[in-house]
Amino acid sequence: MAMIIGLTGGIASGKSTVSTILKTKGYTIIDADIAAREVVNIGEDAYNGIIEAFGKKILLEDGNIDRKQLGSIVFHNTEKRLLLNSIVHPAVRNYMQKKKTEAIEAGKQTIIMDIPLLFESKLTYMVDKTILVFVDPDIQKERLMKRNQLSEEDAVARIGSQMRLNEKIQLSDAVIDNNKTIEETEKQLYNIINEWELEP
Repeated sequence: MAMIIGLTGGIASGKSTVSTILKTKGYTIIDADIAAREVVNIGEDAYNGIIEAFGKKILLEDGNIDRKQLGSIVFHNTEKRLLLNSIVHPAVRNYMQKKKTEAIEAGKQTIIMDIPLLFESKLTYMVDKTILVFVDPDIQKERLMKRNQLSEEDAVARIGSQMRLNEKIQLSDAVIDNNKTIEETEKQLYNIINEWELEP
């Protein structure tokens, strides 16, 4: 029986770093962000739904969705964000379940579901256990501003659109403190792998 692990964190908390370490160790990663990009490709159901909801003004010249423009609309408007989520999230869930079934059929022992909004979207039913990548709010804001070239106001808005990391600690089975070095993060991850006896 495969073990399904939900890997989560906040924006710029270092979840991708942990995901990359797991991938190099041979674990199967099913990434919600990749799924979210795939399901809004031209011609997909979610793509058509977004155009219907937001109009053609959010398209780039080549017909693809202008993610930056769409992001700036929904990050500052809760109603529009919920509307977008209602279109994209079901499609992402279906995509991830399909990939999970394929991995199980291929004989994988552990499958990592990399889901940023695991708790916000109430997707814990999809996994057996959860790992949270945690970082202090100031470091999170700093990293996000630097990584995405955002103003402090935009960074705060993006972080504010998610559940606070402090609240997620209570909901998680294991927490990786990512405030220090990558070596420290790796050590914590390996402890969890050993404790839970996770085979790729």
